[in-house]
Amino acid sequence: MASLLRVRSRARPNPLFLRTLPTFLHLRRTLCSATQSQPDPDSPPTTTKVLESFKEEFEVGSRLITLESGKVARFANGAVVLGLDGTNVLSTVCSARGDAVRDFLPLTVDYQEKQFAQGVIPTTYMRREGAPKERELLCGRIIDRPIRPLFPPGFYHEVQVMASVLSSDGNQDPDVLAANATSAALMLSDIPWGGPIGMIRIGRICGQFIINPTMDELSVSDLNLIYACTRDKTLMIDVQAREISEKDLEAGIRLAHPEAIKYIEPQIRLAAKAGKSKKEYKLSMLSDRTMEKVSSMAAAPIEAVFTDPSYGKFERGEALDGITQDVKRVLEEEGDEESLKVLPKAVDTVRKKVVRKRIIAEGFRVDGRRLDEVRPLCCEAGTYSVLHGSSLFNRGETQVLCTVTLGAPTDAQRLDSLVGPPTKRFMLHYSFPPHCINEVGKRGGLNRREVGHGTLAEKALLAVLPPEDDFPYTVRVNSEVMASDGSTSMATVCGGSMALMDAGIPVREHVAGVSVGLVSEVDPSTGEIVDYRILTDILGLEDHLGDMDFKIAGTRKGVTAIQLDIKPAGIPVDIICECLEPARKARLQILDHMEQEISAPRNKDDSTTPRLATLKYSNDAIRRLIGPMGALKRKMEEETGARMSVGDGTLTIVAKNQAVMDKLLEKIDFIVGREIEVGGIYKGVVTSIKEYGAFVEFNGGQQGLLHISELSHEPVSRVADIVSIGQQLSLMCIGQDVRGNIKLSLKAVKPRPGGSETDDVGEGSVASAKETAKIWAPVGDESKAEEQHNSASDFPIGKNELGEAKPATSQVPVFLIRSAEECDGDEKSTSSNLTSEDTRKNKGREPIHKSKSRQSQDVMDASSSHSGPFPRTNAKKSKNLKQKKSSSHLEECEKEAEDKEAVTAKQLKIGTKVTSKVHQIRAHGLVLDLGGGLKGMYRFEENSDKRNFKIGEEIRVACSSFSSKGIPVMTMVDED
Repeated sequence: MASLLRVRSRARPNPLFLRTLPTFLHLRRTLCSATQSQPDPDSPPTTTKVLESFKEEFEVGSRLITLESGKVARFANGAVVLGLDGTNVLSTVCSARGDAVRDFLPLTVDYQEKQFAQGVIPTTYMRREGAPKERELLCGRIIDRPIRPLFPPGFYHEVQVMASVLSSDGNQDPDVLAANATSAALMLSDIPWGGPIGMIRIGRICGQFIINPTMDELSVSDLNLIYACTRDKTLMIDVQAREISEKDLEAGIRLAHPEAIKYIEPQIRLAAKAGKSKKEYKLSMLSDRTMEKVSSMAAAPIEAVFTDPSYGKFERGEALDGITQDVKRVLEEEGDEESLKVLPKAVDTVRKKVVRKRIIAEGFRVDGRRLDEVRPLCCEAGTYSVLHGSSLFNRGETQVLCTVTLGAPTDAQRLDSLVGPPTKRFMLHYSFPPHCINEVGKRGGLNRREVGHGTLAEKALLAVLPPEDDFPYTVRVNSEVMASDGSTSMATVCGGSMALMDAGIPVREHVAGVSVGLVSEVDPSTGEIVDYRILTDILGLEDHLGDMDFKIAGTRKGVTAIQLDIKPAGIPVDIICECLEPARKARLQILDHMEQEISAPRNKDDSTTPRLATLKYSNDAIRRLIGPMGALKRKMEEETGARMSVGDGTLTIVAKNQAVMDKLLEKIDFIVGREIEVGGIYKGVVTSIKEYGAFVEFNGGQQGLLHISELSHEPVSRVADIVSIGQQLSLMCIGQDVRGNIKLSLKAVKPRPGGSETDDVGEGSVASAKETAKIWAPVGDESKAEEQHNSASDFPIGKNELGEAKPATSQVPVFLIRSAEECDGDEKSTSSNLTSEDTRKNKGREPIHKSKSRQSQDVMDASSSHSGPFPRTNAKKSKNLKQKKSSSHLEECEKEAEDKEAVTAKQLKIGTKVTSKVHQIRAHGLVLDLGGGLKGMYRFEENSDKRNFKIGEEIRVACSSFSSKGIPVMTMVDED
């Protein structure tokens, strides 16, 4: 036994690998083998029931599709698993037992995507799926809309459909698969249903239609068409497109019909093998006696109400309710309990017959309009100026208020679905409060109808939004229905388009929508339509009493979104295609009214307008700005009221107005800093006061020297008389002294006594930057030179303007600011104000030795970064000293001078004139011998004649500035 154990220990199997099958798997293998072998006639009969599954395979659009039943969910009335490549969807159907005491069909469709389908654990706190997401509600509507009309009239038993994604490879959207699986499950069940149906998705890439496109193909497709039908009639259409023409859309619909039919025959074959016989359900039908009695009493007064166009929605409703109460009193007097139970349904049926007969026979509608007439329109943009964008759209008695809110890219909605993009930057939220139909109701969570209507309008407007690369901001449109009398979703499209333009978003053009209805007359014997009328811009009552609600939205160029819902068991595809033309004419008429109100994005600046800015920083600067655990970022947001969003190298700011934006930018500049420019004005805090001046901390922790001579235009005896420690000052950068300190001036920002302020210096902040009005200047269109430095694109939200780029930086300066102690020590050891005569006297002598602090400073200078507040290749000087040089020229001359001998630049100061000799001639400048071993450099000016210099030639030059390493930069002096 011990040896046996040793052998097993040397060859331990994988713990996840079962060497012996469990008992229940042995049983399963025995049952399956029993189905394959012939039973022994001599053996006793077995009572074990063997599980049996049925499978159908077929091709649609060159893809193999399987239908399987009997393997899982056997207790449901019907259960089918539909598979396409690596995606498998289970759909089950169940019906409640007992009699139905209601007058409607309580059909519930639940669609669910669980993260296990892609091998992912949910990221929620409980690590499990929560309430249904918007996508799940929308997929449930996709399944519900085509199957609901096929239940028999009077079937009011509760039915529940549950579709679950078992596995997903991410290539196919499971919604269409779930709808076909549901149709097959209903066919197999014992529930009465008039199917089967087929559903297909059509895409179009480069003008070519694609059957069952993948998610990657849909991302580049200009058409996403979902089409459901029976053998000869259309049941449902859902379209998202990029301005596709009506002609091309009709071609796509006619292509989709024969492809969708391919799903029907396999379902019939599967139902023949595994289907159950249909049960006998009690149907709640109106008796002929009840209909005749109610019709005789209510038909004439109902017709009188419908023929009077002066009635409004609620006046008409009150009159119809009065007729119902009159009929009810008569039935109560007669004691007809049977008719009283179904009175509302009977009166509604009479209304439907009266309205439909008048429309078909006379061509007149409930409100007196012609069949193709649009209700009166009234719209306005900019209803509330404080908002980013707003509009109020009225069509007849339907009224919708739309508002637009813009946010940072990180405000985009995160999507947790199996397929599709992970985020959504454009959101349209539709609300249908009870007061819009004069009812009392309770506001709850996500409503399927609200989600569906909002998504339809969102699809319609998404086609005209600028690309994300050009317009990276998040956009939220809120649609608040103020009054409803039909087509509120299409009114949302119109109002949303106007609100987007009012917000200054560069949409290409307006989008409008209209709802088209249908009233048909059917042959009772054959069920075929013998006569029909198409209604443009239907009322709510015409939607309720008609056969179809065909919502079509688009621009002048073409269609962007469609949603078709029908009530009968299908409508011929020819009638569907015929509705496209009247919808186009009505859409153009609506677009004319919208363009009269606002025809282009707003182009107006306002101090109260919310604003957006995108700043570019290095990752190190962003880390400093955020602070530990984001504490500094949260503190700035609380103090200013603005919101900051951090990306990879970008910082997006959302502010309520320009004042809030300027306040936050000041804080950012103080923490991170920006490129220091000679002549730029900066805010700083006095940190220490000396006899010769004050040291000021500014621009992200950098230090500058405010000399006593720069405190005021008047003579100053004591520095403390003008400034104090901790005082905030607005100072101008006037250059760099010979010791490497940034020189600041207080008097430069003050008006001269008896004169006006100098106007040759511009404010170096975004608040004073002049804004150039234009339609849209995307962040990505900045020049390459600006991309090399930090920049800010200041965009006034809602007014469609772009401010000038704001340079910003996050690097350490290329020169080191010495402390006050070092300056004190240097002043005691040596004087820094040598005149030109002193320089000439020292010619030929040994250079002055550096102090210890200065030597360490030069070492740090040499190792510092070349990009920062004073970039070595792009340092900006004051106007009288500034010269436009090439960065490559400067580096070349500086390198040559540095190679010859290390210099300190301590014997010179700006403005000192010396006589130098040409030491080296370079392609872009000269290396000059200033005497005493001191080397300087002179750069040739661009676009100027270069005279022939000779080595050893003496030239008169003056010191104009110093490089980042202390090397003097000289200019020619004309003594004449």
